[in-house]
Amino acid sequence: MKSTGIHHLTNSFNTGDKMPVLFLGHGSPMNAIEENDFVRSWKELGKNTSQAKCHFVCVSTLGDEGTFATAMEKPKTIHDFGGFPKALYDVQYPAPGSPELARQTKSIIKKSVVELDDKWGLDHGCWSVVKHLYPAADVPIIQLSLDYYRSPQYHYDLAKEIAPLRNKGVLVIGSGNIVHNLGMVAWDKLNTDNYGFDWAVEAKEKMKKFILADDHKSLIDYKSQGSAFSLSIPTPEHYLPLLYSLALKEENEKVSFLNDKTVGGSLAMTSLIIRK
Repeated sequence: MKSTGIHHLTNSFNTGDKMPVLFLGHGSPMNAIEENDFVRSWKELGKNTSQAKCHFVCVSTLGDEGTFATAMEKPKTIHDFGGFPKALYDVQYPAPGSPELARQTKSIIKKSVVELDDKWGLDHGCWSVVKHLYPAADVPIIQLSLDYYRSPQYHYDLAKEIAPLRNKGVLVIGSGNIVHNLGMVAWDKLNTDNYGFDWAVEAKEKMKKFILADDHKSLIDYKSQGSAFSLSIPTPEHYLPLLYSLALKEENEKVSFLNDKTVGGSLAMTSLIIRK
């Protein structure tokens, strides 16, 4: 499926409509401070949603034993990585939190006990992307964590429970990567455009077919999809946010892709927008 232009997809967003759902492949933390095609697409997406003074729920790669929602007034910018330039550690994204939204999210989720967290903040999977969407950091945001010890079906079912937020001006963003195997990155190919190992491309294309066919069952049961999927998803934390986004898709809504490229052989930046 050919990706649709960002402006066409987003130019009618407003708080009177059901908010769209995003899944954004966030890739390297360096995307927070670099200028590249991925960053440009996030900036364009932000420009065309700038009138939607919404709240965010960001489902990122933050993992823990349990489900947590950030509930502080001023969430910290968490630099949860190592070995990068000082300029990256200097980045702050001082968006306000929303204890009210955190409490509301807690109240509508019955699948799990949601704990309100006042110690963590926003991890790089969240702020490194959102800072390009809303650089003024003026939109309230909460982050919902992933319980690593639960099944993919559990996460998919939990995500369905936050669907009512879309009618209340809340933009739900899943942030991760559908193909994410850092152990097999071809570091010498990082600057080669759209370079992907055969298995990474195979898995990415198969995932896209499942997504367009609304075959969420196969995506939930990703461990049964063969070796290409096993190599692409060696650990689940970057993949599970995709299931959160897809769980919120309604029957009359469409999926469009953006940033549909592979990086360094074993990472896919493929992102998607769900809306009517």
